[in-house]
Amino acid sequence: MNTGTTVPGSYYERIDERRYKATLHAGGAWDPDEQHFSPLGGLVVHAIDRHLAARPDTGLVLARISYDILGRLALDECEIRVETIRPGRTIELIEAVVLIADRPVVRARAWLLAALDTSGVAGGPDDRLTAPESLGPWPMASVWPGGYVASLDVRPVAPPRPGRTTAWLTTRLDLVAGERSSPLASYVALVDTANGIAVRQPPTAWMFPNVDLTVHLHRRPEGRWTGLDTTVTFGPTGQGLTSTVLHDVNGPVGHAQQILTVRPMPGR
Repeated sequence: MNTGTTVPGSYYERIDERRYKATLHAGGAWDPDEQHFSPLGGLVVHAIDRHLAARPDTGLVLARISYDILGRLALDECEIRVETIRPGRTIELIEAVVLIADRPVVRARAWLLAALDTSGVAGGPDDRLTAPESLGPWPMASVWPGGYVASLDVRPVAPPRPGRTTAWLTTRLDLVAGERSSPLASYVALVDTANGIAVRQPPTAWMFPNVDLTVHLHRRPEGRWTGLDTTVTFGPTGQGLTSTVLHDVNGPVGHAQQILTVRPMPGR
């Protein structure tokens, strides 16, 4: 996120209109030579924002984005192609494809919906998390390697426990060097971290990477903190699910889901 002050680095550097170079700060948790999906998910939103900014404003807002992770995310340059596949005045569907070495590795689809004043009928769960400024940090890097995890400021609401953690996350890094990212792109860039904050089994013994991420939003997140109220479930036949209520400092903003492939580490 670009706050107008000097920051210590970025997750990506722009090469040209559609291509970006990943920095070491984007290094993954399962393999530091791969990209962690979390900043890449935010970069996709950044690319969608640029696609929308290049045309007249329609007043539509992103309400859902789903990502399918198709292959290995090498810590290398990537290209993001964005197109509108279902235009409309009240509902619109955008598709983004991430390519590495000319191979599609992520396919994302985002639904944009009309922005209207529905404050008179707004309602739902309204529980707010303890403010992050009043909480102490958690060294998440003691559980996970990689440049991305090392870049985070993580503030758990209570001590993390297997399968259940609520925590705030933020970072001082820009998403793209020298570019201002929208609050939504900066927020989404931290959401995929949910699968790493409430591990059920040590990642040295078990693998449980997610193959997708779906984010539903009922309002736009605000501020520099991403709140993750996360539950992780492992099933008996190799599948798992990470479910998260998403928060900003004003309360819940939506939900995220990640399907997991659960298997023992090779040699275990």
